[in-house]
Amino acid sequence: MNAFDANLEGKAVVHYGDGEWVILKPGRFVVCAVSGKRIALDALKYWNPVRQEAYAGPQEAFKRWQELNPQEAAKA
Repeated sequence: MNAFDANLEGKAVVHYGDGEWVILKPGRFVVCAVSGKRIALDALKYWNPVRQEAYAGPQEAFKRWQELNPQEAAKA
């Protein structure tokens, strides 16, 4: 599958693993769990395999970490 496949429209369904992800349903993008921004699959670099969430960038990933770990975030 590549970006020129005719059936790549809309939101993809992705399974997020440790250090890799797998497309379950083809699409062009996923949605950031924090900001709601669309993330092109070729730009997807941040995700949480436990929560199965994608993040648009390091700021969004850090914000989610802070929300999930308030005691640790308070120490920082």
